[in-house]
Amino acid sequence: MQNYPFQIITDSGCDISPSLLAEWDVACESLTFRFNDSDREYGNGDMPTKEFYERMRDGGIAKTAAINTETFSGAFEKTLAADKDVLYLGFSSGISNTYNAARLAAEQLREKYPARKIFAVDTLCASAGEGLLVYLATLKRNEGAGIEEVAQYVEAIRPNLCHWFTVDNLVYLKRGGRVSPTTAIIGNALHIKPVMHVDPAGKLTKVTTAHGRKKSIAAMAAKYKETAKDPASGHVFISHGDCEDDAKFLAKLLYEQNGVEVELITDVGPVIGAHSGPGTLALFFVGSER
Repeated sequence: MQNYPFQIITDSGCDISPSLLAEWDVACESLTFRFNDSDREYGNGDMPTKEFYERMRDGGIAKTAAINTETFSGAFEKTLAADKDVLYLGFSSGISNTYNAARLAAEQLREKYPARKIFAVDTLCASAGEGLLVYLATLKRNEGAGIEEVAQYVEAIRPNLCHWFTVDNLVYLKRGGRVSPTTAIIGNALHIKPVMHVDPAGKLTKVTTAHGRKKSIAAMAAKYKETAKDPASGHVFISHGDCEDDAKFLAKLLYEQNGVEVELITDVGPVIGAHSGPGTLALFFVGSER
């Protein structure tokens, strides 16, 4: 592993496994969650995702918490004290307060370490969309780009980082206020599935609906074909909330329709999954626009 002059740091909102982040030489801080019947707080990697979703299916309600400024200060300072600069790429401020906590930590530490460079970038991304942007940043770094160039690259490409989601049960979006109770009841009864995306402000919004799971997945594949910058060979990530077969089906559609190989299929971790529920399926790629 190369000794880069700056450290890329992200958070567990990226839904990339710790082992893969280590391969990319990316440090990670974890958001936390707990179930309503327990006071125990978990980091995103402290519970197997299958167990997490089984508990949700059994009626468990998970609450999440952002990373605080003190935690970020400790992580950043550890890097700065090792004579390395810091580039933090954070979970969308449109969904979580995590980025703002990191921004405050960076502001405070610039006074203490005036000779070091500290950048905090709001990716306006979530789940493996954030993960894909982190990955693209590592590729730029590996080419020899400096910290300013990588930060500018991330800010330039983030308006094109496409996120498409669907969920299997609307009750979880109802709990988060994303849909009304009436919409959730009727939608589940009629097997209506929302097709959503993360908009340019980094917020999750509904775009359309499909009747049935397969049609919602087909709609996501169609969005890829319509908007991907490089449909045949671009970087494509998929994340899923304990529905691997659906993730593989989506990957198969993308290959059959465009000839593109999905680069990574990963889990939707508990911090994201607490709000979207089991059966969440998400597609990420670089497009002409979000």
